[in-house]
Amino acid sequence: MKKIVTLGVYGFDREKFLRALLDADVDTFCDIRLRRGMRGAEYAFANSQRLQKDLCELHIKYIHIKDLAPTRTIREKQNQEDKEHGVAKRARETLAQSFVDAYEKERLSNFDSQQFLARVGPEANIVCLFCVERRPDACHRSLVAQRLSRDLSVPVEDIMP
Repeated sequence: MKKIVTLGVYGFDREKFLRALLDADVDTFCDIRLRRGMRGAEYAFANSQRLQKDLCELHIKYIHIKDLAPTRTIREKQNQEDKEHGVAKRARETLAQSFVDAYEKERLSNFDSQQFLARVGPEANIVCLFCVERRPDACHRSLVAQRLSRDLSVPVEDIMP
């Protein structure tokens, strides 16, 4: 793996989203969402089946890595913090420390970067970590990217709309 790219769906339309993947030379797309559906027509292109079809046409490998998605319990910690500070999910700029601590304990404490490499395959060069939040610092994908970067000595590029 040469590089990790992180990408969220909010702020993109279908064409710009797919163009961003192509411009970054992504060959492997890791969907790290728990639920792979999106509500509303605006982001329907990011629903799993539609997304997989588009990626297949672009010759980008799709992998769903559910065990990197935050559990409902972990997400609830962030939701509570957002409510306390009056922050809407799409306006969030950073993750709550309670979320980070819980995610690291429940998801990253047993995470093995070498197993991740084996899962994405030896042909993976540019790997995209995908979730929904616009800002990487407001999403668990940044935590996964940091771990992979540290363990595998690969650079991280965050793609924003």
